[in-house]
Amino acid sequence: MKLNTLVACMVGVMALSLGTGSEGSLGFSSAAAQEAVRPEIGKHLKDVQAMLKAAKYREALAKLREAEAVGGRTAGENVLIERLRLAAAQGAGDGDSMVRAYEALKAAGKVGGGENLQYLEAIAGTYSRVNENAKALTWANRYFKEGGNSAAMKAVVTRSQFMSGDMGAIIKDTVAEIHADEKAGRAPSKEKLGLLMSAAERAKDSNAYSLGLEKLLQYYPGKDVWAAAISGAQQKKGFSDRYVLDLFRLRFLSGNMRGEADYMDYSQMAAQAGFADEGLKAVEAGYAAGVLGQGASAERHKRLKDFMLKRVADAKAGFAAAEAAAKDPRDGNALIPLGLALAQRGDAKGGVKLIELGIEKGNLKNEDAAKLALGQAQLLAGEMSKAVASFRGVKGTDGSAEVARLFSIHARSKK
Repeated sequence: MKLNTLVACMVGVMALSLGTGSEGSLGFSSAAAQEAVRPEIGKHLKDVQAMLKAAKYREALAKLREAEAVGGRTAGENVLIERLRLAAAQGAGDGDSMVRAYEALKAAGKVGGGENLQYLEAIAGTYSRVNENAKALTWANRYFKEGGNSAAMKAVVTRSQFMSGDMGAIIKDTVAEIHADEKAGRAPSKEKLGLLMSAAERAKDSNAYSLGLEKLLQYYPGKDVWAAAISGAQQKKGFSDRYVLDLFRLRFLSGNMRGEADYMDYSQMAAQAGFADEGLKAVEAGYAAGVLGQGASAERHKRLKDFMLKRVADAKAGFAAAEAAAKDPRDGNALIPLGLALAQRGDAKGGVKLIELGIEKGNLKNEDAAKLALGQAQLLAGEMSKAVASFRGVKGTDGSAEVARLFSIHARSKK
């Protein structure tokens, strides 16, 4: 319950009447209860009510102690005192006094179902507001255990866990919420994914962080998110340099080429790996972006472009011989890069067939790299579902699975 909500309820619902009751006592009228209040108690409670209206909460708590000092209090008078104490204590940010009042009302049987949840919410919210996080978490959990479902209380739980350093609980709960959202056909909120990543970063939980980033890419793709994902993949422990070219491909696909060096490095790396057409496309894209062909290095850029044009021509001229040599009956290793090169040249379906033939022959040096290449060729062929299936089959711990996961997200976005 928000600050002052309980106060307003108590002031509005339990207004003191100036009339006298059947035994000469002041009447305390309420939609929730009708209680007889003696004048010596009633004068204090009238003052408390005025203080609550004036937001003088600590003064109200002190005045309630004066009411408590009156001897021979009835059960009804005690109930009214505790109800007002709850309101004053919430306003004062005194969670412990709220608990005292709540427990007294509970013991007296004066707390109903809906009212019970309101009180629990008010107590948890008050503890959270004054940064008593362990107590806030205890009472918020009690609120949910007793049937509450307030989104505000969920926020209290999360904040309390975060402030107390319980990152494991946040990760567990947030992952469960993400899966529940997806099961219900909803996209998890960006804030929820950000919370997961923040908690995972503090807990040094790379798996949870990767999940959050993957979901961000899936539901809220953007240049910056892709840049972070690509950079994070390369920084993972055990990442092999053999997949740097694949990261360049992802940078290119996501619009994250960072300048002259990226276009030059991507082009040369692709050509060296046997992908001349890809290298030429990188150079041409650099020219189209106005990054290459300009300034003092323009001549260098032209030499690179001319070199790539020659490599492409040579690759086309020698393709038939290369294909014949690649069809070695002993293994399919040579067919994998040849098929991907063919796919990049424009014959994507033909490239897919060559890679599939290579995988079928077996005795591969790196089966994960072969599946990664197959997925990329299928992506170029527009076979998105098949590409996703191929990427999912990559399980390597050398960075291949991480790269494949990013390609899979890209492929799913193109379906």
